[in-house]
Amino acid sequence: MTNRRPLLFAAVVMSALVALPLLCGCAAEKAAPPAEEKYVTFLSLTDLTGPIAGFTEPLEEAFSFVFQDVNARGGVDGVKIKQLSVDTRYDIARAMSAYKRYRHEHKLVMAFVPQTPSTKAMAPLIEKDKLVLTTPADGEFQGRIGRVFLCAPPYQDGCSACFDWVVEDWKAKGNAGMPIIGYLSWDSAYGREPLRGGKEYAEQLGLDLMEPEYFPMGAADHSVWLQRIAQGGADYCFIGGVDPTPSNILRDAYKLGLTETIQFVDCTYWGPDEALGIRLHPEATEGSVLVSPVLRGDEARDHTRVVDLWTKWADEPITEMRALFPAGIIVGGDFVHALELALEDVGYEQLGGDAVYEAYQKMTGFSRDGLAGDCTYSPTSRKPSDIVKFYRVENGKTVPITDWVKAPDAVALYEW
Repeated sequence: MTNRRPLLFAAVVMSALVALPLLCGCAAEKAAPPAEEKYVTFLSLTDLTGPIAGFTEPLEEAFSFVFQDVNARGGVDGVKIKQLSVDTRYDIARAMSAYKRYRHEHKLVMAFVPQTPSTKAMAPLIEKDKLVLTTPADGEFQGRIGRVFLCAPPYQDGCSACFDWVVEDWKAKGNAGMPIIGYLSWDSAYGREPLRGGKEYAEQLGLDLMEPEYFPMGAADHSVWLQRIAQGGADYCFIGGVDPTPSNILRDAYKLGLTETIQFVDCTYWGPDEALGIRLHPEATEGSVLVSPVLRGDEARDHTRVVDLWTKWADEPITEMRALFPAGIIVGGDFVHALELALEDVGYEQLGGDAVYEAYQKMTGFSRDGLAGDCTYSPTSRKPSDIVKFYRVENGKTVPITDWVKAPDAVALYEW
C-alpha cells in the first residue's frame, strides 16, 4: 500500500483546485474569491476514522477522482468543483458543528452526510439554507419527500430484493414450503431501516422472518446472536453493517460451523469487500451472497469509467480498489450532471442550492453506463435507481449470480 489513503483520514480533507487557495480558520468572514475564479463547493460531512470508514473512504476517494478529472478539463462550463471533506467520526454533534461552520462556504450547493441520524438532524437546516443533501439509503427520505436524495436504492427495497432471491433459491433447491430467515445487524437506525417496509414485504411473500437480532456497533464477537439465530432454525440469515463487520459476522459463524447450514446474505450493500473482509477471512466469507446497487468485483474493475479514473488518478494497482469506489463515481457523476443542468438553467452568477435541487429532479433516465441503474430521481422520487444485482463470494472473488433485477418498492409498504 502507498501513503495515499492515510491522507483521507485527516480531520479536514480538501480536493485541490488549480489556482484556489486552501481554506484555513473559520468559514465566516471570508474574502470573496477573485472574479476570474468560478467554483462551487461540495461539502462531505463523513466518517473517515469511525465505524463506517470502510464505506466512506472509497467514496471520498472516488469523489476526489471525479472532481479532479472534471477540473483538469476546465470544470463544468468553466466552473470547477471544490471538495471539502470533514471527518465527523460518525458523530451527530460533530456533523452538526461542521455543517454550521462550513454552511456559508462560497457557492455551497451540496452536502453529503453518510449517517441517518445526522441527516435527520440536519434536514431542517438544509431546507432553510435551500441546499441539497445526499445520504446512502434510508427509505424515510423517499417516504417523506424533501431535499434529501439517496445514493442507493432504499435499504428496505434492497432487503426485499433479497427476500425475492431467497424464495427463488429455496425453490430451485427443491425445497417445499417457505424458509426461515434470521436477521442480524447493528443496533442503530441503519440496522433497523431495512425492515421498515421489508418486514411487510416478507409477510406478503409468506416468509417466516425471525425476531431480528441487533448488536452494538464495534462488537468484537457475534457468537451469542448467531447462536440464537441457529437455535431458531434459520435456513438463511440476513446480515448488515459496513465491512469488515459483515465479514467478522461470517468469521464467527464459520467458527460455529453455521456457514455449512445457513446461507448468509448481506442485505444492505456494504460488504463483504474483496480488498478487506474477504481477504482477511477467505474461508468464512466463501459462499456468502450479497446484494449491490453498483457493479462489483471484476465487473467493476473492467468497467471503462472505473478504469479511466483509476488509471489517471490512483497510485496503486486496481486490485486494491475497494468495492464501493464505483458508488462514489455514481454520486460524484450525478453531482457533475446536476451542476451542468443547473448552469444551463440559471448560469453561474445565479447558481445556488435551489437551482441544483431543481436539476436533481430533472435527472430521470440519466445513464450510468451500466455501472449502476439509470437515474430515477424526479419530483416524486429520491431513489437514485430501482435495480440491484446479486453476487456470491467464490474463491476470494465477488462473482455475479444474477443480472440486474428490479427491487420491490418496499418503502410504499411502510406507514410513514
